[in-house]
Amino acid sequence: MKALHSIDSTLPVDRHPERVWYTSYGSNMHLDRLATYIRGGRPPGAAREYPGCRNPAMPTRSIPVELTGAMYFATESPVWGGGRAFYDPHAAGRVLARAHLVTADQFADIAAQEMYRAPDVDLDLEDVLTSGRSVLGEGRYETLVCAGQVDGMPVLTFTAPWRMNDVDWVPPSAAYVRFLAAGLLSAGAWALEAVASYVASCPGADGHWSVQGIIDLLVEEA
Repeated sequence: MKALHSIDSTLPVDRHPERVWYTSYGSNMHLDRLATYIRGGRPPGAAREYPGCRNPAMPTRSIPVELTGAMYFATESPVWGGGRAFYDPHAAGRVLARAHLVTADQFADIAAQEMYRAPDVDLDLEDVLTSGRSVLGEGRYETLVCAGQVDGMPVLTFTAPWRMNDVDWVPPSAAYVRFLAAGLLSAGAWALEAVASYVASCPGADGHWSVQGIIDLLVEEA
């Protein structure tokens, strides 16, 4: 098993980094899924094709990390059907995640595609790197969060502006759960049953997905 990488919770000094850790807690933990955001394409089970980033290079590193907070499923995804994964950094708990080392412009392009926008505008990261949070708009993934740093580079993700208990939880689809859980498993830091137990316990999945049901999806993936 791979060792987890510890996140230094202090905010980075460099407010204009060339590289950042794009930290995914959803289906982009899976490198095949992430590749459609970076190189363009349509992942299996999805209903949408992605244009890709201006820079099509894949991450130079991908590491397993854990974030403070909670992951939950809410709203309705037109790409997968069922609930989307969101991150509440203020909730109690831990979030299993995978941090991908990408360029700052790639992070901007991935965020743009999550909001169904053209990936052609850089993001000003100064606010999120100064305060740890930056709300760019009311959209589902327009709130940036900096969880700290690894090797001096910021650990960045995006989520919704609301809190976990402010919205109805929605069960995720089988295709979405498969990519999300397989991405976690391929990170190499968590065993099969631990991954399945974690996903099954998240609000939205809890009561709708069993541990064995998720294990069965992962066995099919293999």
